[in-house]
Order: sequence, then C-alpha cells, then structure tokens
Amino acid sequence: MLKMEKRDRNLLIIVTLMLVFAPFLLNPFPEGSVMAQFNAGYPDLMQRFVIFGIFAIGFNILFGLTGYLSFGHAIFLGVGSYAAIWMMKLLTMNVIPAIIMAIVISGIFALVIGWISLRRSGIYFSIITLAFALMSFALAYSVLTPITGGETGLQPKAADLRILDAPLAAGSTPRANLFGLEMSSSYKLEIGNWLFTFSAGYYIAAVMLLLSFYLSIRIFRSPFGMMLRAVKSNQQRMNYTGLNPKPYTLAAFVISGMYAGLAGGLMVAMDTQVGPERMFWTASGEVVMMTILGGAGTLIGPVLGAGLIKYMENIISKINASILHEWFYWLPDGLENLLVTVIYPFIGKGWHLTLGIIFMLVVIFLPGGLVEGSQKIGALIRRKLDRGKDKAKSSKSTKPAE
Repeated sequence: MLKMEKRDRNLLIIVTLMLVFAPFLLNPFPEGSVMAQFNAGYPDLMQRFVIFGIFAIGFNILFGLTGYLSFGHAIFLGVGSYAAIWMMKLLTMNVIPAIIMAIVISGIFALVIGWISLRRSGIYFSIITLAFALMSFALAYSVLTPITGGETGLQPKAADLRILDAPLAAGSTPRANLFGLEMSSSYKLEIGNWLFTFSAGYYIAAVMLLLSFYLSIRIFRSPFGMMLRAVKSNQQRMNYTGLNPKPYTLAAFVISGMYAGLAGGLMVAMDTQVGPERMFWTASGEVVMMTILGGAGTLIGPVLGAGLIKYMENIISKINASILHEWFYWLPDGLENLLVTVIYPFIGKGWHLTLGIIFMLVVIFLPGGLVEGSQKIGALIRRKLDRGKDKAKSSKSTKPAE
C-alpha cells in the first residue's frame, strides 16, 4: 500500500483516523460542565493544530534530518501568506490558486535565502537565518507597505480586481472558498450534552496535512533522506568521500520553506487577514520549540509538539482565577485560596511559564521529545505484560509434589 513499510503505513492510518475523528476526540467533556474548559474541538483551534503541524513537519525535514537549525523559517510562512492574499485580491477567492502560489513563491524565497545562508553551518547558519527574519519583518512592517499593508496588514475587499470571480456588491465581504464551498461553513451535531462541529475549512486543511505527512514519510525513507542524515551525522566525512552535501541541504531548505508556504497559504484560506507579525522572529522560535518538544527527526513528533503548544496557547491561557475558584469551591476557604494562589501564576497569562518548564524537562530528561516518552511508556507496559505472561506460564508448568 502506497509503497511504505508496515510501521509507516500503520502510522499514516493512525494520523488519518485522528484527523477524521478530531471533532469527537477533542471534545471529550459535555457542554456546560466544569471540564468543558478543556475541550478543543472548535474549528478555529483544530485548524491551527493542522496548519502549524504542517509548518513543523516541514521544519523537521531541515532540522531533524540535516541538523541545520534555522531561526528564520517564519519568513516563508509570511511570504506564503502574502502570496495567497494577493491571489485572492487579484485572481479569485478560490483557495487552490492561492495555496499553489504560496508554495511556489515561498520555494523561490527559500532557494535564494538558502543559497546564501548555507554557505555557513552551525551557529553561523542560525544567525544568518535570524538576520534574514529580522530584515524580512522590517521590510513587511514599514518599507514595503504598498505590498504588505504595513502594520494594518491586508485583507480582501469587495472592490478588488479578482478577474476570475463575478463582481461583488459594494459593502459585501469576500469569502474564501473551494469551488463555492466556503471555508467557514460548518455542520453541528448534538448528541446529548455534547456538541460536535464539523468544519469544511478544517477538513480541507486536514487533507493537506495528510498529504504533507505522507510526503515527509517518503522523504525520510528515500535515498535523499539517507543523504540528509549523512550530512547530520558527519558532513566532513561525507566531503572526504567526494560527495558534495550542499545540493542536498539546499534542496531540504527549499522543501522545508515550501511546507511553511503551504501553512501560510492555509492560514489565509481560513482567516483572510494577513499582517507582518507572521514573519516575526518569535514565530520562527515557536516552530523550533514545536519540533524539539515533539521529537526532532521523528515523523509524528512535530505534529504532537505543534498540538501541545497551540493547545496551551488557546486553552490553558484562558483559565483564570475565577475558574480556579469554581474548581476548588468545595475546599475550606483558606486551602482554596492557597491552591488558587499557587496555581494561578502557571496558567492564564502565565502559560508561557508552564511551557518553559515543560520544555526544560523534555530537553533534560527526554531529548527525543514526546515520541521518546511514549516509546518508553510503551516499552514499560510491554515488559510488565511479558513478565505477567512468563509468571503465568511458569505457574502452569509447575506440577504439584506427589
């Protein structure tokens, strides 16, 4: 099936099932309950999980395979977004041309920036990409305002050209669509006290994630992927064999940039508002954290890391002191206030503190990220099961004394 090994095929099936049933999996608690605060099955957040998962998968192809750490990958996220919004302003609100142009333009930018940056390696490469990120943000924010809209950004307007679409009435709002199916359209299903929302935009983005994930599997298992691992393992020894690593690292950089462009294009498809903040250097640092938290060099790790950070950003950050008091109302007043005082700095506006602690713990104790943690738990469970089977066999084989 799809020319993959059994383990990769099983992993692809698991990811597919998770994407299909995400509205159910991310809404485990009934509406109106105290625990409903932790539900994440609404369209906007699910789309963020998927889009930043694509962004992290692409970054992992560069960092996870070659070891080249880029601090400027948000450039391509922003470039893809601007390319997509201009396609919607000039050509059509259909998301297909916007996404294609986002990938192409980001790939061109990645080729130029990668060709310059990859002249150096290690920390020097990282600093060069960071410099490009700072320059790109400055250009988008203040210098190229006729193209980028500057601080206010860009969004489609009824008066835009859009040569492939019918003219819109004055005052109407252009909406991104896929051959007439609006990205914002959704279907709600009520089962008891549970409310599940199925969004067209989410499932379109999920299909893109599935294709991106499949492509990353093929890259990881290909001879090209083996060459990238050789670059990470010992580039100097690779040079001694007569192989030039530069074309391989540049190709990885361009592919990674195109993934980021795809994520940027999807962001515009879901929310037709683009600003320069997408190119800020902190966005580049965020994708680094996603990849390391999930497990750099693994297939599903970056997706897990992206999901964890976006969950904390959108769910944990909304928990405030009043919600904590609702949780602990049954305790004596003194103990209730003490718990709220202790916990509150780590949630709400302080969710970054919790994320920082998690990141440090993962880096120190689980260098392989969440994937390594799940593998250790799985190995521990298997050992306990094997011990139980061995004890059962030994008890059966032992005969009572005559």
